Amino acid sequence: MEYLHLGRTGLAVSRLVLGAWNFGKVTTPHDSHTLLDTAWQAGINMVDTADRYGHGASEEIIGTWFSQGGRRREDIVLATKVFGAFSDRPNDGRLSARHIRQAAEASLRRLRTDHIDLYQMHHVDRATPWEEIWQAMDLLVTQGKILYVGSSNHAGWHIAQGQENAHRRRSLGLASEQCLYNLAERTAEQEIIPAARAYGLGVLAWSPLHGGMLGGILSPKAEPGKRRREGRSLLSLPGKRAQIRAYEDLCATHDMAPSEVALAWVLNRTAVTAPVIGPRTTEHLQSALRSLPLRLDTDFLEKLEKIFPGPGPAPESFAW
Repeated sequence: MEYLHLGRTGLAVSRLVLGAWNFGKVTTPHDSHTLLDTAWQAGINMVDTADRYGHGASEEIIGTWFSQGGRRREDIVLATKVFGAFSDRPNDGRLSARHIRQAAEASLRRLRTDHIDLYQMHHVDRATPWEEIWQAMDLLVTQGKILYVGSSNHAGWHIAQGQENAHRRRSLGLASEQCLYNLAERTAEQEIIPAARAYGLGVLAWSPLHGGMLGGILSPKAEPGKRRREGRSLLSLPGKRAQIRAYEDLCATHDMAPSEVALAWVLNRTAVTAPVIGPRTTEHLQSALRSLPLRLDTDFLEKLEKIFPGPGPAPESFAW
């Protein structure tokens, strides 16, 4: 397993991040623990979840796994998120100082730990000023309850706002941005990734298979039960069917699995620290691990670029 520093921090994280979105929702607690053990033994040292995943169930499953001991907690870089509401009460949810404090305490209880390594804002809160957000986050850092702060689903100018405000406070600011990024969805290349690079943030790419659409969804060899035809795949496939067909044909010509090529492509992007994978089974996890040594040559990358052209940098992509 290879490791990279998360942005400009001294924190070393594995090139694959185990995402726990499915824990408690699709994957049973027992199978989730098997995935955690398999990932840990393979050298994956970062686990990503959120307080709202499974309405808290994902964090609880990870917390139970930590309680088994054996250096599980010590070895893992634990990332979770704050923003979502658990009720319709007026101060539940978003990024007020009050909610950040309450949500962090609740996550710590569910995760059975005394600190969160990377506490990520799951979405931008346009109603709360950055001064208030950083006041709450800096307090949690001072108390030792979180070590680093990250953003997720933020625009490039949100990242700039947050970092400039943090710099004025003489604090570290954001360590990372977790954004949607894959072969089929490259909008992040316009402003999010350039902003992250400019401010020294690590980039964690969520949905590297675009909800399974890049995992061989059209292949007749795919078992019907394993085809992802819901969520992001269902919404995106109709408009991208021709591209996906060309993509799967290219992978077949080179005798490579589409899912592994999609992950290898993300890993090949120099701005990306790691993709966040969301395996439902150990077979999916083993496939993801096989993408690590996969090297895509220049000719193959050029063919991928023709199938899935990027948007180009901003502002040139929409101006002269």
